[in-house]
Amino acid sequence: MSETIWLEPSNNKTVYLQIKNTSDKDMSGLQAKIASAVTSKGYQVVSNPDTAGYWIQANVLKADKMDLRESQGWLSRGYEGAVTGAALGAGITAYNSSSAGATLGVGLAAGLVGMAADAMVEDVNYTMITDVQIAERTKTQVQTDNVAVLRQGTSGAKVQTSTETGNQHKYQTRVVSNANKVNLKFPEAQPVLEDQLAKSIANIL
Repeated sequence: MSETIWLEPSNNKTVYLQIKNTSDKDMSGLQAKIASAVTSKGYQVVSNPDTAGYWIQANVLKADKMDLRESQGWLSRGYEGAVTGAALGAGITAYNSSSAGATLGVGLAAGLVGMAADAMVEDVNYTMITDVQIAERTKTQVQTDNVAVLRQGTSGAKVQTSTETGNQHKYQTRVVSNANKVNLKFPEAQPVLEDQLAKSIANIL
Protein backbone atom coordinates (compact mmCIF):
# COMPACT_ATOMS: atom_id res chain seq x y z
CA MET A 1 0.00 0.00 0.00
CA SER A 2 1.50 3.33 -1.04
CA GLU A 3 -0.12 5.46 1.68
CA THR A 4 -1.60 4.76 5.12
CA ILE A 5 -5.25 5.83 5.50
CA TRP A 6 -6.48 6.78 8.98
CA LEU A 7 -10.26 6.76 9.50
CA GLU A 8 -12.12 8.18 12.50
CA PRO A 9 -13.93 5.60 14.67
CA SER A 10 -17.66 5.55 13.91
CA ASN A 11 -20.79 3.66 14.94
CA ASN A 12 -22.02 3.80 11.34
CA LYS A 13 -20.49 0.55 10.13
CA THR A 14 -22.06 0.55 6.67
CA VAL A 15 -20.03 0.40 3.46
CA TYR A 16 -20.89 1.04 -0.17
CA LEU A 17 -18.64 -0.77 -2.66
CA GLN A 18 -17.80 0.28 -6.20
CA ILE A 19 -15.20 -2.07 -7.68
CA LYS A 20 -14.01 -1.62 -11.26
CA ASN A 21 -11.56 -3.51 -13.44
CA THR A 22 -9.91 -1.79 -16.40
CA SER A 23 -7.21 -4.44 -16.81
CA ASP A 24 -7.40 -7.06 -19.54
CA LYS A 25 -8.14 -9.87 -17.05
CA ASP A 26 -11.57 -11.18 -16.02
CA MET A 27 -12.12 -10.48 -12.31
CA SER A 28 -15.87 -10.84 -12.07
CA GLY A 29 -15.63 -12.35 -8.58
CA LEU A 30 -13.46 -9.63 -7.05
CA GLN A 31 -16.26 -7.48 -5.60
CA ALA A 32 -17.74 -10.50 -3.80
CA LYS A 33 -14.35 -11.25 -2.21
CA ILE A 34 -13.95 -7.67 -1.03
CA ALA A 35 -17.51 -7.64 0.31
CA SER A 36 -16.81 -10.84 2.25
CA ALA A 37 -13.60 -9.40 3.72
CA VAL A 38 -15.37 -6.18 4.74
CA THR A 39 -18.23 -8.13 6.33
CA SER A 40 -15.77 -10.23 8.32
CA LYS A 41 -14.52 -6.98 9.92
CA GLY A 42 -18.00 -6.31 11.32
CA TYR A 43 -19.26 -3.94 8.62
CA GLN A 44 -22.46 -4.17 6.57
CA VAL A 45 -22.27 -3.78 2.80
CA VAL A 46 -25.19 -1.67 1.53
CA SER A 47 -26.47 -0.77 -1.94
CA ASN A 48 -27.42 2.85 -1.18
CA PRO A 49 -24.40 5.19 -1.28
CA ASP A 50 -26.41 8.04 0.28
CA THR A 51 -26.77 6.24 3.62
CA ALA A 52 -23.41 4.45 3.81
CA GLY A 53 -20.90 5.57 6.40
CA TYR A 54 -18.04 4.73 4.05
CA TRP A 55 -17.51 4.36 0.33
CA ILE A 56 -14.84 2.03 -0.97
CA GLN A 57 -14.01 2.61 -4.63
CA ALA A 58 -11.30 0.57 -6.32
CA ASN A 59 -10.06 0.09 -9.87
CA VAL A 60 -7.73 -2.71 -10.98
CA LEU A 61 -5.40 -1.01 -13.45
CA LYS A 62 -3.18 -3.91 -14.40
CA ALA A 63 -2.68 -7.60 -13.63
CA ASP A 64 0.18 -9.24 -15.47
CA LYS A 65 3.68 -10.71 -15.34
CA MET A 66 6.05 -8.17 -13.88
CA ASP A 67 9.46 -8.20 -12.24
CA LEU A 68 9.73 -6.96 -8.67
CA ARG A 69 11.56 -3.75 -9.62
CA GLU A 70 8.68 -2.74 -11.88
CA SER A 71 6.19 -3.68 -9.14
CA GLN A 72 8.04 -1.45 -6.70
CA GLY A 73 7.94 1.39 -9.23
CA TRP A 74 4.15 1.16 -9.51
CA LEU A 75 3.88 1.24 -5.72
CA SER A 76 6.26 4.18 -5.36
CA ARG A 77 4.34 6.29 -7.87
CA GLY A 78 1.23 5.95 -5.72
CA TYR A 79 -2.39 6.58 -6.61
CA GLU A 80 -2.69 7.40 -10.32
CA GLY A 81 1.02 8.26 -10.50
CA ALA A 82 0.88 10.91 -7.78
CA VAL A 83 3.83 12.04 -5.67
CA THR A 84 5.92 9.14 -4.40
CA GLY A 85 4.57 7.66 -1.17
CA ALA A 86 6.42 5.61 1.40
CA ALA A 87 6.12 1.92 0.62
CA LEU A 88 4.92 -0.09 3.59
CA GLY A 89 6.64 -3.36 4.40
CA ALA A 90 4.93 -6.47 3.14
CA GLY A 91 5.17 -10.02 4.38
CA ILE A 92 5.47 -13.27 2.56
CA THR A 93 2.74 -15.89 2.73
CA ALA A 94 3.24 -19.40 1.44
CA TYR A 95 1.07 -22.43 0.88
CA ASN A 96 1.83 -26.00 -0.10
CA SER A 97 1.06 -27.13 -3.62
CA SER A 98 0.96 -30.57 -5.22
CA SER A 99 4.69 -30.50 -5.94
CA ALA A 100 6.95 -30.83 -2.90
CA GLY A 101 8.58 -27.62 -1.77
CA ALA A 102 6.61 -25.35 -4.10
CA THR A 103 5.40 -22.11 -2.52
CA LEU A 104 3.43 -19.08 -3.58
CA GLY A 105 4.51 -15.70 -2.20
CA VAL A 106 2.39 -12.59 -1.71
CA GLY A 107 3.83 -9.13 -1.08
CA LEU A 108 6.85 -7.06 -1.96
CA ALA A 109 9.95 -8.60 -0.45
CA ALA A 110 13.55 -9.13 -1.36
CA GLY A 111 14.71 -12.60 -2.22
CA LEU A 112 11.57 -13.83 -3.96
CA VAL A 113 13.39 -14.47 -7.22
CA GLY A 114 15.12 -17.86 -7.04
CA MET A 115 17.81 -19.47 -9.16
CA ALA A 116 16.52 -22.10 -11.59
CA ALA A 117 18.91 -24.93 -12.38
CA ASP A 118 16.84 -26.31 -15.21
CA ALA A 119 16.38 -24.22 -18.36
CA MET A 120 12.75 -25.34 -18.46
CA VAL A 121 12.09 -23.86 -15.01
CA GLU A 122 11.08 -20.19 -14.87
CA ASP A 123 10.56 -18.12 -11.75
CA VAL A 124 7.41 -16.09 -12.48
CA ASN A 125 5.99 -13.06 -10.68
CA TYR A 126 2.48 -11.72 -11.28
CA THR A 127 1.54 -8.26 -10.05
CA MET A 128 -1.86 -6.61 -9.65
CA ILE A 129 -2.04 -2.80 -9.46
CA THR A 130 -5.15 -1.31 -7.82
CA ASP A 131 -6.03 2.32 -7.07
CA VAL A 132 -8.29 2.71 -4.03
CA GLN A 133 -10.37 5.68 -2.84
CA ILE A 134 -12.05 5.69 0.57
CA ALA A 135 -14.77 8.23 1.39
CA GLU A 136 -15.66 8.79 5.06
CA ARG A 137 -18.94 10.47 5.98
CA THR A 138 -18.55 13.45 8.34
CA LYS A 139 -20.86 15.42 10.63
CA THR A 140 -19.65 18.73 9.21
CA GLN A 141 -19.55 20.16 5.70
CA VAL A 142 -16.45 19.56 3.60
CA GLN A 143 -15.45 21.92 0.79
CA THR A 144 -13.49 20.37 -2.07
CA ASP A 145 -11.64 22.29 -4.79
CA ASN A 146 -11.19 20.29 -8.00
CA VAL A 147 -8.54 21.13 -10.59
CA ALA A 148 -8.20 19.33 -13.94
CA VAL A 149 -5.57 19.98 -16.61
CA LEU A 150 -6.72 19.00 -20.11
CA ARG A 151 -4.19 18.65 -22.91
CA GLN A 152 -4.73 20.81 -25.99
CA GLY A 153 -2.69 19.31 -28.81
CA THR A 154 1.02 18.79 -28.17
CA SER A 155 1.92 22.14 -26.65
CA GLY A 156 -1.13 23.52 -24.87
CA ALA A 157 -3.34 22.77 -21.90
CA LYS A 158 -6.66 23.92 -20.48
CA VAL A 159 -7.18 24.18 -16.72
CA GLN A 160 -10.66 23.53 -15.31
CA THR A 161 -11.53 24.31 -11.68
CA SER A 162 -14.65 23.71 -9.62
CA THR A 163 -15.70 23.79 -5.99
CA GLU A 164 -18.18 21.48 -4.31
CA THR A 165 -19.51 21.12 -0.78
CA GLY A 166 -20.39 17.76 0.71
CA ASN A 167 -20.10 15.69 3.87
CA GLN A 168 -17.25 13.31 3.06
CA HIS A 169 -13.50 13.22 3.50
CA LYS A 170 -11.80 11.27 0.70
CA TYR A 171 -8.48 9.44 0.82
CA GLN A 172 -6.53 7.73 -1.95
CA THR A 173 -3.90 5.01 -1.99
CA ARG A 174 -2.50 2.32 -4.26
CA VAL A 175 -2.31 -1.39 -3.47
CA VAL A 176 0.26 -3.60 -5.21
CA SER A 177 -0.23 -7.35 -4.84
CA ASN A 178 2.38 -9.91 -5.91
CA ALA A 179 2.35 -13.68 -6.43
CA ASN A 180 5.60 -15.51 -7.12
CA LYS A 181 6.28 -19.16 -7.94
CA VAL A 182 8.24 -21.34 -10.33
CA ASN A 183 6.29 -21.81 -13.58
CA LEU A 184 3.35 -19.86 -12.16
CA LYS A 185 0.35 -19.34 -14.45
CA PHE A 186 -2.15 -16.51 -14.05
CA PRO A 187 -5.19 -18.72 -13.22
CA GLU A 188 -3.24 -19.96 -10.18
CA ALA A 189 -1.99 -16.51 -9.20
CA GLN A 190 -5.33 -14.70 -9.60
CA PRO A 191 -7.14 -15.93 -6.46
CA VAL A 192 -4.10 -15.11 -4.32
CA LEU A 193 -3.81 -11.62 -5.80
CA GLU A 194 -7.53 -11.01 -5.24
CA ASP A 195 -7.41 -12.33 -1.67
CA GLN A 196 -4.46 -10.07 -0.85
CA LEU A 197 -6.27 -7.02 -2.25
CA ALA A 198 -9.48 -7.84 -0.36
CA LYS A 199 -7.54 -8.22 2.89
CA SER A 200 -5.67 -4.93 2.39
CA ILE A 201 -8.87 -2.99 1.68
CA ALA A 202 -10.78 -4.50 4.61
CA ASN A 203 -7.92 -3.76 6.99
CA ILE A 204 -8.23 -0.02 6.25
CA LEU A 205 -11.55 -0.03 8.13
